[in-house]
Amino acid sequence: MTILVAVTDDGTGAVALGAALAEAAWRDTAVVVLNLRAGPLAVPAGAPVTVVDRTSGVEDGDAVLERLEADTDVDLLVIGVRRRSPVGKAFLGDVAQRLLLEAEVPVLAVKT
Repeated sequence: MTILVAVTDDGTGAVALGAALAEAAWRDTAVVVLNLRAGPLAVPAGAPVTVVDRTSGVEDGDAVLERLEADTDVDLLVIGVRRRSPVGKAFLGDVAQRLLLEAEVPVLAVKT
């Protein structure tokens, strides 16, 4: 059993990582961190994680779906989403909505 977490440059990445680490501790399972940031990713000391960088030039949503296809042990995907205005609540971000609809595993969407 593995948890995959997509970490982006915006504030949702840190929130998603924190939620994934907490979920992994509760489930006693491994975490794979997909680094979608422009630079290196700092992971809390002692956290049992594997960090994988996105393939250059691949869009965020495609990178996550590719990783899900490549790693058949993933049982949960964790993503961060931003809070929305009342009008914006009708729509998620394009990438978040795509992952919720297309991922073959359960998705935990964490709000900032």
